[in-house]
Amino acid sequence: MDRYVLDLQEIDETQVAVVGGKGAHLGGLSGIEGVHVPGGFCVTTAAFRRIMAEAPSVDDLLDRLSRLNPDDRQEIRTLSARLRRAVEAVAIPDDLAAAITRALARFGEQAAYAVRSSATAEDLPTASFAGQQDTYLNIVGSTAILRHVSRCWASLFTERAVTYRQRNGIDHRAVHMAVVVQRMVLPRAAGILFTADPVTGNRKVATVDAGFGLGEALVSGLVNPDVFKVRGGEVVAKAIAAKQRAVHALPAGGTQEVAVDSRRQEQPALTDTQVVQLVQLGRRIEAHFGRPQDIEWCLAEDGFQIVQSRPITTLFPIPETGDQENHVYVSVGHQQMMTDPMKPLGLSMWQLTAMAPMHQAGGRLFVDVTRRLASPASRAGLLDVVGRGDPLVRDALETVLELDDFVPALPDADPGGPPVGTAPTSIETDPAIVTELIERNEASVAALERDIRTKSGPALFDFLLEAFDEHKRVLSDPLSMQVIMAGMQATWWLNDKLHAWLGEKNAADTLTLSAPDNITSEMGLALLDVADVIRPHPDVVAFLQSVEDEGFLDELAKLAGGTEARDAIEAYLDRYGMRCVGEIDITRPRWRERPTTLVPVILDNVRNFEPGAAGRRFEQGREKAQQKEQDVLARLRALPDGDRKADETKRMIDRVRTFIGYREYPKYGIVRRYFVYKQALLREAERLVQADVLPEKEDIFYLTFQELHDVVRSHRVDDELIRQRKDAFRSYQALTPPRVLTSEGEAVTGSYRRDDVPAGALAGLPVSAGTVEGRARVILDMADADLEAGDILVTAYTDPSWSPLFVGITGLVTEVGGLMTHGAVIAREYGLPAVVGVEQATRLIRDGQRIRVHGTDGYVEILA
Repeated sequence: MDRYVLDLQEIDETQVAVVGGKGAHLGGLSGIEGVHVPGGFCVTTAAFRRIMAEAPSVDDLLDRLSRLNPDDRQEIRTLSARLRRAVEAVAIPDDLAAAITRALARFGEQAAYAVRSSATAEDLPTASFAGQQDTYLNIVGSTAILRHVSRCWASLFTERAVTYRQRNGIDHRAVHMAVVVQRMVLPRAAGILFTADPVTGNRKVATVDAGFGLGEALVSGLVNPDVFKVRGGEVVAKAIAAKQRAVHALPAGGTQEVAVDSRRQEQPALTDTQVVQLVQLGRRIEAHFGRPQDIEWCLAEDGFQIVQSRPITTLFPIPETGDQENHVYVSVGHQQMMTDPMKPLGLSMWQLTAMAPMHQAGGRLFVDVTRRLASPASRAGLLDVVGRGDPLVRDALETVLELDDFVPALPDADPGGPPVGTAPTSIETDPAIVTELIERNEASVAALERDIRTKSGPALFDFLLEAFDEHKRVLSDPLSMQVIMAGMQATWWLNDKLHAWLGEKNAADTLTLSAPDNITSEMGLALLDVADVIRPHPDVVAFLQSVEDEGFLDELAKLAGGTEARDAIEAYLDRYGMRCVGEIDITRPRWRERPTTLVPVILDNVRNFEPGAAGRRFEQGREKAQQKEQDVLARLRALPDGDRKADETKRMIDRVRTFIGYREYPKYGIVRRYFVYKQALLREAERLVQADVLPEKEDIFYLTFQELHDVVRSHRVDDELIRQRKDAFRSYQALTPPRVLTSEGEAVTGSYRRDDVPAGALAGLPVSAGTVEGRARVILDMADADLEAGDILVTAYTDPSWSPLFVGITGLVTEVGGLMTHGAVIAREYGLPAVVGVEQATRLIRDGQRIRVHGTDGYVEILA
């Protein structure tokens, strides 16, 4: 056996470092009973490393390439081409060429072969690299095969492969190339089998794409394939395409595109029986590799041949329950306005402090609502609540309910959890109640901060478990829940009744302007006050424009006006520094830890506002709400039975203005507690680093709370586990979580089912009334904010940390959101027309485009 060449029969899937992802999977496939793989061998990565060592200027070119941004397209194109030329210019050494030639002799030197790239970062569970490197078909003769082996080595540096690695954070030097050389199959038909539906994610539905001749015709997009869907051992759907072209192998080597006889074009490439047989093979392969597979197949005279299998990397994972029952899950991230993946510590901490059991998948959390859906009594309440918040979630759940027998029927006596509904809340309309609740929360947090200071080691974790109980006790305070529901129900009542009585949509949006005790809206206005302190000092403004280091606050005192500026920012951080984007994940850097995040927003406020803007803004909102109240009551009194209607409405207006602001306070309390927990855990992490248990303290973010407790107790850590968790987290960032997910893997997004949206407009949920036209600013990271007066913010989601941006915009569009989520509440508080739940808004709306936001009717028009 040469170290440069291994037969496929000698290889298994553990040898990725030696034979690359494709080679390792082909070796694994070769060992599965009943699965036929064309014979061949693999030129190992040792050969590639030897070639790279002899290629001129490679080190310098790789250094330059690694410093580039993925968006530097022209420079990537230039350096990639130079790397490919350098690799192809290296003559294959005689001993290496001889090893390849000897392997060819074993399989027939004059036979036709497929020569296929197999990189070590390819066909992985977290990155498929599908189509990024090169494959050459029907290569005949040892000279041609050697030449194409060299081309495969060079294809590690195609522009598309280089860009893919950079976007996935994969080091170019860490990836090596092997080459698979396999006997060609000359098939009647070929195609792709997905053992899970690649569109819906359903793991029980397999999809087969099939065409005549070589599979290259399908892969290259030359023809539309026949598409078959198989479930439970039978074809449940199929679409037969008109296959006008096919690719066939030429006798002397190479391939040729040919026309398909018109009489065969609309004949299926496979019979239903063959499709079912192929899917059975696929299920065997899936079981071997332990996850859904994307499989390339050929049908020759002697049956199906499998020429490649890779994991399907685009599927959203399914929560693990350990049972075989059907489950329906609703996304927590869509309710909490944080759909990004969370690190393991963040997931486990939220689970430990949440009021309902939660399941994790793909770095996100989900609540199992199956039993509530199963009982007609609780189902109605659940659908009503989620429908008021996010109609897409309701529609998705109703879509699942339409599936035959997926949700089991339960008697009304077994709703599977606490009642869900919108029964009226009975509570006195008294501002003192809100004051009392806030004081209780402040006292509880102060006790936590005081008591945790003396705790360390295992005792800290025992203390935290008790603190989590207190955390949940505060969250579930019956009075707090009554106040929140009273504000929400008053909002719904006003919108429903005033629409029925006066024909006015979303009247509560104006009636709630500048409501008192809203900690999130106060946070945005307070940053305007910080700008007022900074604005008179040009040296401070100039300094902030170039700030990059997180220690900049210490430097401010050296400037004229810098002490006042520093004190204003510090005071703001004392009050709000525990907040950040994605704040439900305890591992996210807080503003106190990364104050540079606030600098662009402060500078926008300095530029776009006059002194005293915060007070004027609040007072203008309050006056507008008062005027609206007077107008509504006067119009109601003019109606039949008007005095009664006006009196009821006045009571609800008083109720909503008393209680709706408190809706934001419990989240603020949660995040304050989280920062206290985090600081204590990071102190433990620092001790672990000093004891050489961990290389860096942020590694604790990739452990669950219990795992971290064990590490602190034992002073031993599984380094490989942390590495795997980091890889998994990177892969989760490429996934889009569904609003609703089933235990079969089906991702259900829901739809609005509306006919009142103009053609070409983007439908969404109206959450803050009014219409505004302006420049769209598509911002995915708050630190990149660069807003001007009149701009409309377009982003994926907004949690409370985004509210400082709201004071400087005129409208809001988000991909995720509901009527009572934080972004919607603050948009109404500030009087910003807003539409949320606009699918793919950040992709369909380009930064700088002029758009019109219809916040009353719930759609967005792209004007130019």
